[in-house]
Amino acid sequence: MGSRRMNALTSLKPAGRRRATPPSALSNRRERHRSEIRERIFSSALRLFAEHGYLQTTVEDITEAADVGKGTFFNYFPTKEHVLASYGDERVATVERALEKARAGKEPVMAILKELAVSAAGQSSASPELLRSIFAAHLSSATIRAELQKRMQRFRNLMAEVFVLGQARGEIRRDRSAAEMARMTHIVFMGVTIAWAVNPDSSLQKSAEEVWESISPSFRARKERKERKRS
Repeated sequence: MGSRRMNALTSLKPAGRRRATPPSALSNRRERHRSEIRERIFSSALRLFAEHGYLQTTVEDITEAADVGKGTFFNYFPTKEHVLASYGDERVATVERALEKARAGKEPVMAILKELAVSAAGQSSASPELLRSIFAAHLSSATIRAELQKRMQRFRNLMAEVFVLGQARGEIRRDRSAAEMARMTHIVFMGVTIAWAVNPDSSLQKSAEEVWESISPSFRARKERKERKRS
């Protein structure tokens, strides 16, 4: 009897204290959770912009599609316009990555510029409906246009730095300014994107690649042009 009682009492002893979750792990978990919610809101908003148009989509539509509260939306995006701004920031991030690759010096600058030009036009996430909605939003709002202008200038400035590196390495002609070549490239590929959004009769990436092959010879240094002709 005494033995059974001792066993019962032993079984009631508290288990060893659990290890506390390190603060860094909790922080990482919270950041992942925040990132997941933000991405859900962002992707839901873009899908609705494509389906119904930017102007017709409300914050309530977005929160319902993302299954979050209205207050949660405003924790991540102060206004609906900030969703478009984030979309624009992603485009700027592509040229920032291209500049880093060019600075590393492991690939020809012209190859990096081709990848940049094609990816800037042929975003994998883009649909003609989404692009038309975004263009319509820019045309309808002076505030949104002003934000677009800022990002366009940032995009061109970064691209100009890539051209400068190409000039320094003898790949790109030096008798034209890097800023002008960057501006022309950006204008051309914005045109490619708009044309495709209006009439998506082929792959946007394929169209962008064809246009790059047409304009890229005009950027090359004379020596580079001669060597490519001989090959």
